[in-house]
Amino acid sequence: DKVELEEAYLLTMPDSNLPSGLNIKAGRAFWTLGYLNEHHAHADDFADRPLPYRAYLNKAFNDDGLEVTYILPTDYYVEIGGGIFRGDDFPLGGADGENYGAWSSFARIGGDIDINQNWRLGAYILSGKAPGGRKSNEDAITFTGDSDLYALDFRYSLAPTGNAREQELVIQTEYFVRDEDGTYNDTGSSTGDVIFNDDSHGWYVQSIYKFDTQYRIGARYSELEAPSVPTGLVGSTLDSSGHDPNTLSVMADWTNSEFSRIRLQYNENKLNITTDDRQIILQYTMSYGAHSAHKY
Repeated sequence: DKVELEEAYLLTMPDSNLPSGLNIKAGRAFWTLGYLNEHHAHADDFADRPLPYRAYLNKAFNDDGLEVTYILPTDYYVEIGGGIFRGDDFPLGGADGENYGAWSSFARIGGDIDINQNWRLGAYILSGKAPGGRKSNEDAITFTGDSDLYALDFRYSLAPTGNAREQELVIQTEYFVRDEDGTYNDTGSSTGDVIFNDDSHGWYVQSIYKFDTQYRIGARYSELEAPSVPTGLVGSTLDSSGHDPNTLSVMADWTNSEFSRIRLQYNENKLNITTDDRQIILQYTMSYGAHSAHKY
């Protein structure tokens, strides 16, 4: 029911006068934060994103800003970088345009184990302020204050035949910690501002197995470890009542070509202490026109 501009940015070219390995990106983009955030949703392995991405990033961090990255001249893959952003996209909000509202920093390493196996490990931080009040995913609760999001990701892939186009096993996981210091306000109640200074945790692990050039199966488990909320937020959408929300997903998909895919997925969600939510999703994705290769 809406149209959004996801990405529009300027990016330095490899043959520019900058030192080898140094890249600068400016504009609006899916910035470097964890593994999935840089990827477009149509390239995901599941029809929906895991719980931490939905709770902490409203699916993805997609702000206006500038990011500098540098790939070190080492025998194995080492990349460092960071950026400054407007601070107007979830999990922040209320940017006044007078100064940058958020910054990030990251480092990741990786390499080949042998000709059939490789791995990558990364650590990230996104820090900023919500001076004008950040709306929650449900738009009923606003947060004003400092918000820091820390992330770790790990990815391992194995191509049993030596050709990942034929067969491939991928194991992927991410772990998040969100630390907030500020006030929450539930617009649906009369409690007013509620002071909050605590952190919460979220993680997921998934495995995808491609057993044929066109067919894949996969499973994913994700969970949020929510903090105890202050008295003024008891009964609100932030109150988990001592329950850690979790979801289990399994999927199978068929890739007709590089531009189209059909996926069948089953979700079993336990988002609150009283209700099980079971979902069956049939998804068809299609891409038009030439596009760059998907990120590793």
